[in-house]
Amino acid sequence: MAPDEVENRLEQSAIERLFVPLQVGSLTLANRLAVAPMTRVSADQHGRATRSMADYYRSFAEGGFGMIVTEGIYTDKAFSQGYLYQPGLTDAAQVDGWRAVVDGVHQAGGRIIAQLMHAGALSQGNPYRSQTAGPSAIRPRGEQLAFYRGSGAYPMPVAMTEAEIAEAVEGFARAALFAKDAGFDGVEVHGANGYLLDQFLTEHVNLRADKYGGDIARRIQLTVEVVRAVRSAVGGKFVVSVRISQGKVNDVLNKWSGHEDDAAIIFATLGRLPLDYLHTTEFEAWRPAFGETGASLSALAKRHARLPVLANGSLHDPKRAAELLANGQADFVSLGRGALAHADWPARARAANPMAEFDRALLSPIADLANAERWRTARQEQDVPSGDLASGEAA
Repeated sequence: MAPDEVENRLEQSAIERLFVPLQVGSLTLANRLAVAPMTRVSADQHGRATRSMADYYRSFAEGGFGMIVTEGIYTDKAFSQGYLYQPGLTDAAQVDGWRAVVDGVHQAGGRIIAQLMHAGALSQGNPYRSQTAGPSAIRPRGEQLAFYRGSGAYPMPVAMTEAEIAEAVEGFARAALFAKDAGFDGVEVHGANGYLLDQFLTEHVNLRADKYGGDIARRIQLTVEVVRAVRSAVGGKFVVSVRISQGKVNDVLNKWSGHEDDAAIIFATLGRLPLDYLHTTEFEAWRPAFGETGASLSALAKRHARLPVLANGSLHDPKRAAELLANGQADFVSLGRGALAHADWPARARAANPMAEFDRALLSPIADLANAERWRTARQEQDVPSGDLASGEAA
């Protein structure tokens, strides 16, 4: 046997690690592969999931992903909605819309987690409020995202009162219960990417002098309250998780100023909560979280939280994803760009079939499913293999 053939066989043997079943809380997952949450802005104007969304999510289950995490779902009819045509979980009609999505995924053998999101000061499309709100009256860095129908600078938010914070916590809990009613297998509390919970965690955004501001142990207090409220609402057997990051959609290079000391406090705090897993996301998941050396963010989460860790960040190379698991840096991985390039990424990886590169034309001009359909039609007319035909922001 030629050396190249030997190496290829060894690599494929290592990739099989991705297909070992995993127990996460009450869920048994068929493999270690999840679809990352990716904003689709394809709900109807009332925040109800559509038929195209049901087809989109089902395609990932049919393609072999063991778990799917939805796009961020807004949690109340106050300040939480971030984008026009974002789906919600705030009323019975929205619950009914999600049932069709969940049923399709389950029929295809997959598991699906609802990501619960409050946009806070990064909201750029909310019909329920004429202004935005965050921890402090600090204008967010960067500019609104054009492919989610935004333009120009973010508006100046108002500082949330404690009553408004309590309303936001209640919204997360109520939305989690709606998710359970819709048939979801669990919920993921969105504490990453610059949205509300991450805003409270971020020192240059959170200038509060009350119990939610100050050092890192106080700035994570809102996340703690949300997790406890969600767990109380859904009971002990429903999967509950948190997604966390350093980078933000409006500030991708952000790092925690206390570096590993901050990471130790954040992850140890989360590890004491009634959570079933943590979802970490970085641009490249395997890189040191701080500087040129040291542990990755997912490895730090495993070390300090002692919970299963789902790692996200440029893991669309099967060998790279398998190495992360083999090195003990994560328990399972989530794919954004890889899943968008191929809804059947798991089957392709296992069979060592070629993978197409992710095409950013899927995001332009709007990162929605209608644009993806136009892109697919154009590719078919050119007789070019198109891979998966979805769209959105991805890692």
